[in-house]
Amino acid sequence: MTANSLTRSWRSGLCGVLSICFQSASLQAQEEGSVRVDDKTERVINRGLKYLIKYQSPDGSWQGRTEKERHYPIAITAYALMAFQAAGHLPGEGEYGRQVSMGVRYLLNSISSEGLIGDKDNGQYMYFHGIATIALAELYGQTSSPVIRSKLESLIKIIISSQHQNGGWRYKPIASDADISVTVLQVVALRAAKNGGLKVPQTTIDDAVDYVRSCYNKEQEGFSYQPGSEAGFARTAAAIYSLQVCGHYNDPLVKKGSKYLFEHFKEGQRWFTYGNFYAAPAQYMLGGETWKNWHSKIHTLLLERVDNDGEVSLWHQNSSVGPIYETSVNVMILAMPYQYIPLYQR
Repeated sequence: MTANSLTRSWRSGLCGVLSICFQSASLQAQEEGSVRVDDKTERVINRGLKYLIKYQSPDGSWQGRTEKERHYPIAITAYALMAFQAAGHLPGEGEYGRQVSMGVRYLLNSISSEGLIGDKDNGQYMYFHGIATIALAELYGQTSSPVIRSKLESLIKIIISSQHQNGGWRYKPIASDADISVTVLQVVALRAAKNGGLKVPQTTIDDAVDYVRSCYNKEQEGFSYQPGSEAGFARTAAAIYSLQVCGHYNDPLVKKGSKYLFEHFKEGQRWFTYGNFYAAPAQYMLGGETWKNWHSKIHTLLLERVDNDGEVSLWHQNSSVGPIYETSVNVMILAMPYQYIPLYQR
């Protein structure tokens, strides 16, 4: 499968899909009004994408610059693709269309005949499977690519079949246990696929919502890693994002979780970048003053901490994973007001 074949398959339905997306984004932008990407931020976003391009491998993957990033090429590639999508770059279209096509081709070629994607020797298998499925499902939702659909269907079947009886997911593709960090990825992947027209049983979504709610810590008013454990910033962000993508936008626990995030926002905390990957879209979907205030906090911090190196920009302060991962997430956050990613729309 070549990048050119991917490009040809997408172009047939792309114009109509993008027209709808852009019209929707324009209407919502008028409603939100106050949160926009200014010129300075746009330059940082573009420089961040140039940094990612600089380190893309010939096979289309992002192998990363640290030992951890090199150990997780599928996850790092998926995060990088999310950054390009958030800035409006799709396969075969625009300045970085070729690089996005290469990244997608790498993920598609990494899917096994059983429908699994990830490093089988790594204990965090479903984490990689989840984030890769999200990236591909979002691309399918924006392009209606038949090249992606058949592979995406096999990925989704694995997620559905590995759901635990309590409604959550764990690191292995078997229904053995669950935690909030793995569950959120599977839930978001299912919702993205469903948005694109793939079949997802409603009972799967409903059971997942029940599990997420079971992780709420009433005393601390946040969400825990598993039911009964301590609440945390990243866990709470993942939980309320999960509830919203499942359609529970007005759930009282979402508002309580949002408040928890404001009260526990602290640079340098463990899982800061990981937590904000979920916190930003969660607060965005709440909208209004909540999103405006959250955007102000995270936007100011990211622009203060960006490292401008020649013609590129990167971040490497708040993640134990590495600069490719951190830059991908932060570019995605800064580009959210563009409103290109369907998952961030209510």
